[in-house]
Amino acid sequence: MDLITLRSIEKTYQMGDISVPVLKGISLSIRQGELVALTGSSGSGKSTLMNILGCLDHPTAGEYWLDGQEVSKLSADERALLRNRKLGFVFQSFNLLARTSAIENVAMPLSYSAENLSERQARERAAEMLVRVGLADRLEHHPSQLSGGQQQRVAIARALINRPPVLFADEPTGNLDSRTSEEVLQMFERLNTEDGITIIMVTHDPKVAGHAKRMIRMDDGVILDDAAPAGTSSKTPGDAP
Repeated sequence: MDLITLRSIEKTYQMGDISVPVLKGISLSIRQGELVALTGSSGSGKSTLMNILGCLDHPTAGEYWLDGQEVSKLSADERALLRNRKLGFVFQSFNLLARTSAIENVAMPLSYSAENLSERQARERAAEMLVRVGLADRLEHHPSQLSGGQQQRVAIARALINRPPVLFADEPTGNLDSRTSEEVLQMFERLNTEDGITIIMVTHDPKVAGHAKRMIRMDDGVILDDAAPAGTSSKTPGDAP
């Protein structure tokens, strides 16, 4: 089942009287349960495409279907509601609140959720997510008391707290050493395989992209390649052997 479908997506920025095309007719589909790496050099258009996929921006032309809904013409407020319900984000810089504990950082998005959970219910769910990412003994620790890898795990738990079907990871290992990067990437693989979460990683690092089951390579606003990395299968969880 296609969770994401793009049809002839274009994005053009106006720089005074000059039009600058960044995306030039992108069409692709991503199935539920895929683990995808979106790669390309600086200026290739991958970050612009991620902003559109993540409902942080809208295309100049084309259609974007997300979970059966055409979202390209939604207003900024409507996109914000959609992001809160269906999308999770992990960034290179973690973006944790320094004076707030891990469990409070993770629970924060529930304040904007339509579920109206009590404080106790929110903390219970946040604790469950932190256990899921291997931080059962760090619930009350503040970011300054956590390593970089642990902070990124908190950020992943926070991104998943509303149980979104799609997780976006923008250069998720950019601030981590090689060993910690490998641990975080293995966690993404487990979340994808065991929980069926669709994960889209934006990266310029071939080693990071190698953890994906599908690699989409961009250059100059178009897709150059769309295939499984060497030595991996392009099958998604639930596919027949």
